[in-house]
Amino acid sequence: MAIVRHAMFPYFQKYIKLLPAAYTDHTLLADPFLLEEDRERHLKIYYTPFEYVNPAAKIIIAGITPGLHQMKRAYSTAMETSGTYEEVLRTVKRESSFHGTMRKNLVAMMDELKIADHLGIETCSQLFSTYHHLLHSTSILPHAVFYKGRNYNGSTPKIMKTPLLRKYAENYFPGNVEGIQETLIVPLGVNVQAVLGELIEKGLIPKHRLLRGFPHPSGGNGHRIRQFEEHKEQMMEEIREFFSSIPIKR
Repeated sequence: MAIVRHAMFPYFQKYIKLLPAAYTDHTLLADPFLLEEDRERHLKIYYTPFEYVNPAAKIIIAGITPGLHQMKRAYSTAMETSGTYEEVLRTVKRESSFHGTMRKNLVAMMDELKIADHLGIETCSQLFSTYHHLLHSTSILPHAVFYKGRNYNGSTPKIMKTPLLRKYAENYFPGNVEGIQETLIVPLGVNVQAVLGELIEKGLIPKHRLLRGFPHPSGGNGHRIRQFEEHKEQMMEEIREFFSSIPIKR
């Protein structure tokens, strides 16, 4: 059974439904959707409807924060989808998480690591369609964060050294994985891996198996291929060990 943490969605849904069909970036990055800001550090956080949680997942993919592209995709999907809060938010997650070039790169690397074989599916692209029930996609910072008006990259400022960002990582992210057992977490990049390591040390999230060394799949990560090759064999061994110990029900 899915867990939908939609305490915020009913409030913001009314504003989402008021958006024009051809809305602009400026329309989204406006006061109705602004959650918090740190003016001194040039940070702004905007609501993004990624509240759906799948406790039956066998794999968690954890990014840094939704970017503007994913935020726009999420809003458009929410505008076009009818049904209960759970149905809308489940569809938003499936259609919008890591959407675009990032998803293409992500799937390619996961397939090369044979994760699809361990899950009993043809390709990890099916985690965003037919076999979405095997996946929980999330981010350390669950709502879209912008630094100096641009997508926040997780490096400047540091998440755990910035009170506003640390609050979201420590207070909001644990709720995104609460109740999910026997799950492999794929942290997208060294920044996510470092934060998850700290959260585990503090006892804020369970000691899930972290797949260490997975690069951030952004097209802007010029070191992605080299980083992947350097850690490929070690990651494949960790994946084999993890999936040999749990049953997979498709």
